[in-house]
Amino acid sequence: MTYSVKEIYYTLQGEGAQTGRPAVFLRFAGCNLWTGLERDREAAVCTFCDTDFIGVDGPGGGKFADAEALADAVRAGWPESQGAARPYVVCTGGEPLLQLNGALIDALRRRGFEVGVETNGTIEAPAGLDWICVSPKSTAPLVQRAGHELKLVYPQQDAPPGAFAGLAFDFFFLQPMDGPSRARHTAAAIEYCKQNPQWRLSLQTHKLLGIP
Repeated sequence: MTYSVKEIYYTLQGEGAQTGRPAVFLRFAGCNLWTGLERDREAAVCTFCDTDFIGVDGPGGGKFADAEALADAVRAGWPESQGAARPYVVCTGGEPLLQLNGALIDALRRRGFEVGVETNGTIEAPAGLDWICVSPKSTAPLVQRAGHELKLVYPQQDAPPGAFAGLAFDFFFLQPMDGPSRARHTAAAIEYCKQNPQWRLSLQTHKLLGIP
């Protein structure tokens, strides 16, 4: 299988339960809920995405002929002076489960990586993942209904938190929707979490800090 990758970079995880953890981000090109083109945004299932996942022209991006080649590229992004820390890779997108498969998970784990994924939940996750973060989007069908964390961008008219509260996740996060109304969305998310303590607040700390 040839993998299409937008970018590979080393940073800190900025959101959710793993906030602050050093990680290599492996961003796959392509998504099943939006083309990524502004002309198609209004008709997309997910209209609020703020990520560039078109093409393979980002830092470290490209076409990788097989799982071994891509895993080598990810390993090259982890610092040699890692001490006792286990390498961690976050597979994201776009929608990573359009491409992330067992062969790549195995190749990454052979290189010592703990493998996490951030998915919209419309595709069942393959076996072997160490961390599954599902972020439901609007009316998209939710296939992956269990995992480690559910991170819901809030508010979404067609995806209220109550629709997901009974699912099999260890952590439930509300993440205020970015954009011109972010302050209002943040206040609303805070109030919802206070009234519904099952939910915790997730902030995009990487944006606050100005890091990738």
